Amino acid sequence: MSPIDYGIVVLYFVVVIGLGFWYQKRASKGLESYFLGGRSMHWLALAMSGSVSTFDISGTMWIVSIIFVLGMKSMWHHWMWGVMMGAFFMAYMGKWVRRSNVLTAAEWMVTRFGSGPAGVTARTAYALMAVVTLSSFVGYAYQGIGKFASIYLNLSPFLCAIIIIGTTTLYVIMGGLYSVVLTQVLQTVILTFSGILIAVIAYVKLTPELLSRTLPAHWTSLIPQWRIPEFAGTENAGFEFFGALVIIWVLKGLVLNAGGPAQMYDFQLFLAARNPRDAAKLGGAWSFFLIVRWAMTMGIALLALTGIANVTDPEKVMPMVLQQFLPVGIRGIVIAGLFAAFMSTFSATVNSAASFIVRDFLQPFFRPDASQKQLVLYSRVATVAVVLVGILIGVRANSIAQIWNWIMMALGAAMLVPNALRWYWWRMTGWGFAAGTVAGLIMSLIALFYPEAPMYKVFPPICIGSLLATIIVSLLTRPVDEQTLTKFYRTVRPFGLWKPVKERAGLPVEVLNDKSEKMSLAIFNVVLGIIAVTGYYNIFVRHAHHFRELSMILKMTIFAVYRYQIFWLGKVNHHF
Repeated sequence: MSPIDYGIVVLYFVVVIGLGFWYQKRASKGLESYFLGGRSMHWLALAMSGSVSTFDISGTMWIVSIIFVLGMKSMWHHWMWGVMMGAFFMAYMGKWVRRSNVLTAAEWMVTRFGSGPAGVTARTAYALMAVVTLSSFVGYAYQGIGKFASIYLNLSPFLCAIIIIGTTTLYVIMGGLYSVVLTQVLQTVILTFSGILIAVIAYVKLTPELLSRTLPAHWTSLIPQWRIPEFAGTENAGFEFFGALVIIWVLKGLVLNAGGPAQMYDFQLFLAARNPRDAAKLGGAWSFFLIVRWAMTMGIALLALTGIANVTDPEKVMPMVLQQFLPVGIRGIVIAGLFAAFMSTFSATVNSAASFIVRDFLQPFFRPDASQKQLVLYSRVATVAVVLVGILIGVRANSIAQIWNWIMMALGAAMLVPNALRWYWWRMTGWGFAAGTVAGLIMSLIALFYPEAPMYKVFPPICIGSLLATIIVSLLTRPVDEQTLTKFYRTVRPFGLWKPVKERAGLPVEVLNDKSEKMSLAIFNVVLGIIAVTGYYNIFVRHAHHFRELSMILKMTIFAVYRYQIFWLGKVNHHF
């Protein structure tokens, strides 16, 4: 990069660190200020923060590499990390989470299962799983940022990762969620500009003739094949039985989204909303701000596939394309934007992990009488500890894909079923949740010893084992006490298998008749949302080289209807 590019990147780092120091005093008032921004931030800022926190360098490099290998069929792969999350969050899950009115997702367990031994055990199991997962995400981020930055800084991937992770950790420690959210609003603006710019460059340089001549056969097809024989015996052999993987990815995505915010720090942002209505809006806007990511990743992948960019390693496609095609100055802005993407995800991850350690381990078991200032200090120490453990995990991994697949499919399967059942089945107990989570965690750790095993063989046994442990232990243990269940139902008002509790809850007639609380309407809106997400995925990816006006109009109409449905419901619902 040129001195101008380096200057832009350095300026960006100075600004975000300055924001961390600026908000240090405000974030130090207490845990609610440090981890939830005092529940005073606007839903639009939280939506930007949430969307850009998933717009990270490692994930974007991974998406580009998957598009590079699978083409348009890569859309099915994205189901496994919950790409349809906006549909569920806006339809009903966002308001359910906000109504819980807790500080962390693990603390939520006490509101659901009570403050007795069962509730405490469930809370501890969730917190343990969260810390393991989030620490693994730090390792995943380490892998991505090292590979990305080494292309530009002429340093080893290890040294690049340490420098950037250290800088990011500094501003998270100082400003808590205030600095995380406000810097992520800035990062959203930078990344949106960067994504559009890259898409435009690809559009200008690519021609229909070049694409038809160089793209592999069936590359633009969305129709999944049961088997892709050309992958057999290659480095992409894990995708050979593609049809089996699609079934696993779609099922995993549906159950994942039905279980609430999936990445641990997602839960924190919904809790930070001013009220449940804002949480629902936050859920819908979250997906909207991610649209530009698909145009960006497709542009990069096409530049590489057509041979314009001479790249062979899928995980190095993105940094090499940016290095070759962006002019001086613009390259600095885009690289700063992608560093912003890394910092946003990393900061949200470590901030959330620290909240679990302090709120769910340290405070209840070891420091129940600690002052707010002491707890904030412990939170900063916990942040550093999570970063160090995550780096150790990242050093052990061989690639972004290896650690990502384990986190998403093996570790993700560990608590997938208990996470979903806790919202919809009244008979589930804290002991059942803990048993299902621990059983899944043990099996996912065993899967680490079989890294070559395909996910369609690893994922089902973990889910089935976790499901059986959850149901059996729940039925063998005493039900949650009636007072806790009715209080939870009256507060959150979930649907599903809650009839016995609903009859005892004594909700007002106007609440029972509220259309926005109906299960049928929520599911209808979820279906509309899934169609909408698929629609704008196609608009900004498929139409990178085939612009079909009628298709775009139809898909955007579905998108608009879906948005209207939810916002209209939010306006008529006076009981949020």
